Amino acid sequence: MMDKMSQYVRVFNHFDENGDGKISPSELRQCVEAVGGELSLEEAEAVVELLDSDKDGLVGLDDFVRFAEEGEEEEKVKDLREAFKMYEMEGCGCITPKSLKRMLGRLGECKSIDECKVMIARFDLDGDGVLSFDEFRVMML
Repeated sequence: MMDKMSQYVRVFNHFDENGDGKISPSELRQCVEAVGGELSLEEAEAVVELLDSDKDGLVGLDDFVRFAEEGEEEEKVKDLREAFKMYEMEGCGCITPKSLKRMLGRLGECKSIDECKVMIARFDLDGDGVLSFDEFRVMML
């Protein structure tokens, strides 16, 4: 099985049609069209400009990997938000000991309110007795 970096290089090389180690707007456009998408040259230029860290008008491997990693991070955050909503049942935008106890009970794990307070306290960075989404994210990552 290929490691993640090898996969990124393989995809990057597929986009880099002329093999110069960079993806141009026209190469990006051709790849998008090859998979059935539509991308105007202006849109491709805007995407390249957005990703291009050294401002040479092309996307290098480092830029490509950073973009791919950010996409994965966004997906993780989206999944965490969904999980957070399951635990945050009282509409207050945070996980309380009571909502944690209820969710753990649904998962077949019986905990007392005091045990839930202790669990929350480990990751309660601001000491308010509840977990915000940011504190939940720290706990889960």
